[in-house]
Amino acid sequence: MKMIKAIIKPFKLEEVKEALAEIGVEGMTVTEVKGFGRQKGHSEIYRGSEYTAELLPKIVIDICVPADMCENVVETIMKAAQTGKIGDGKIFVMPVEQAYRIRTGEKGDTVL
Repeated sequence: MKMIKAIIKPFKLEEVKEALAEIGVEGMTVTEVKGFGRQKGHSEIYRGSEYTAELLPKIVIDICVPADMCENVVETIMKAAQTGKIGDGKIFVMPVEQAYRIRTGEKGDTVL
């Protein structure tokens, strides 16, 4: 099993969710976060004063999938989340040792 953590722009969430549903991804965890990378924030004006917003809003999507689906899921996220501009995000892939369903006690790939 693999855990895929994708950090994307907030307005791309619906496109990514729909694209993942089309390839059979049935569940995900979505978290609203703030952060920055090369984008380094941007300047805004509030009540006539300019300030720099260093932490930008992002969405983190966590998805656990069988190892054989991983590459397809990553490609799907990349295609759906890409704008071609700085700040499109990143995707991280990590191994998952074991997964458990709390309600039934099942474990392994069947809980996905």
